[in-house]
This record gives sequence, structure tokens and C-alpha cells, in this order.
Amino acid sequence: MKLGLALGSGGARGWCHIGALLELDEMDLRPDVVAGCSMGALVGAAYAGGCLDALEEWARGLTRQSVMRLLDIRLSGGGLVQGAAITQVLGEIGVPERIEDLERRFLAVATDMESGREVWLQEGSVAETVRASIAIPGVFAPHWHGGRWLLDGGLVNPVPTTACRALGADVVIAVNPNGPHGDRLWYPPEPEESIWPGLLEGQSGVSLPEPIQNWLKPKDRRDKPAAPDYFDVVSTSIDIMTEYLRKTRAAGDPAHVALDADLRQEILVLELEKAAPAIDEGRRIVREKRDEILRVCEAGGLP
Repeated sequence: MKLGLALGSGGARGWCHIGALLELDEMDLRPDVVAGCSMGALVGAAYAGGCLDALEEWARGLTRQSVMRLLDIRLSGGGLVQGAAITQVLGEIGVPERIEDLERRFLAVATDMESGREVWLQEGSVAETVRASIAIPGVFAPHWHGGRWLLDGGLVNPVPTTACRALGADVVIAVNPNGPHGDRLWYPPEPEESIWPGLLEGQSGVSLPEPIQNWLKPKDRRDKPAAPDYFDVVSTSIDIMTEYLRKTRAAGDPAHVALDADLRQEILVLELEKAAPAIDEGRRIVREKRDEILRVCEAGGLP
């Protein structure tokens, strides 16, 4: 029996793939093939290269400040973020340079910007392949690879079970970082506490009168909730599209076991410093379906 893992897109929520893989390993289940999309491609490449523990250590060490340096924000080139620094970490933690040299079969999904077609990247540079797969529109600049401009694979195949089967998997476990959402795909942010009262009190050494503290606090908008910011709009727009695509593709080509992480409300697409809760959630969703996973694997995918 050849076990395949389809690792879906989801930005920072995709750190849950690390937890899922670690939990499967503790069950003595080690996928033979991995197909990844966006963050699933990055984690999948690290796993296929035998460097998952190193990636986990690196991800858990991220802070808001280090993420800002990592993102390399520029207002040119088709996206806010160039993204090269993110994929460079694969080399730094010891992942082989070429897909052909990985320990397990690996495939990353991207989208051809010109034709809109799904592209399966199965050879060549690991870093270039992953960089193409994580090119989230409006965030990461498109990536020139293999003679074409490529975008995030989540635009065409958010959880690539089909690609997993193409690599020869008899049993496919799919990990979706973006479920379940109920009837909401976006949650308005909570009003943030103003930093001004604390700063002014710290400088003066005197507690501010309550009327002044109240004046400095953020004001509630009675007519409407807090407005979405730029990343709310980009992230939620992609969520809306990928959720429809995921359901459509899952109906036509379902995984043997589908694992849905519950991280939408907790983690936004670029909150890469929140690896710890995502990894914990990845472990939880595998434990939750442990018996089903073992039964399906023992049956070799047969009903």
C-alpha cells in the first residue's frame, strides 16, 4: 500500500501540516508521496527532504518582527512581497536543492497566469517550485519558472488529491487548513486597545484622568462594524474562491480521509508567527480520525 498526502493551501494556517505529519509519524504512518499547494508545498518539500523537524523548529521561532523581515515587502513586481527569503529557508534547514534528490516523491501545484491552467511541478529546483506555488495574488509577486509566470496553486486546486493519485498513491489523506467555517468566512477584528494612555502615563509618571483615558480609547462605530483592511479583503476573497473550488474538486475526486483544521478565526494568511497553535491543530485533527485513518490504511483504500 502506497500512502499519499495532499497538503492544501492556507497561508500561515498551513503550519498545521507539520503537526499532521508528526502525528502520522507517531502512528507509524509515513506517506510515500506528497502533493502540496502553497504552504502545503513548502511543508511537503521539507517533509520529502527529511527536514520536517528542522522546519518545525524554525517556524516555532518566528516572531512578528522576524516575519516582517522575512516578507521583504516591496511595492513593485506584481505583489507586496517578493518571497525569496521564505523559500531560502528550505536550503538553510538542509532540504536538497532538486526535487529529484528528495527522499520521497513530491509534487507542487501552481497556476499558469496566462492560461489559468493547473501546473504540476515535479522536477528541478525545490526553492523555485515552492516559490511558484506560494504566489498568493495581491500578496506575493508572480514567479517566473519553466518559461511562464506562475501563481498560487490554490487558485485551481486548493487540496491536490488528484495530483497525489497521479504520483501513485493507493490511499490519500487530505489536509485542509481552511475548514470548517459555518456560515462565516470573515470575522471582523476586535477593537484594539490604544497605546496612547500607557505611553503618556509612562512619560509623565502620573495617571491620566478617566475622561482623558476614555477620549484616547478607540471609538465604537455604532453604524457599522470595523472595516476590513487590505489583507482581510485579499485573504477572504481567496478563501471564498478556494472554498468553492475545494468542495467542487472533493466531490469529483474525494480523499479516503479528509482532515479539516479549524483555524480561520484564529490565524490570518500572513500571521506566520502563529505556528504553535496551527501545529497543535494539525496534531488534533489526525488524532480525531486516528481509527478511521488506520482502518483505511489497513484496507489499502478498499471500501
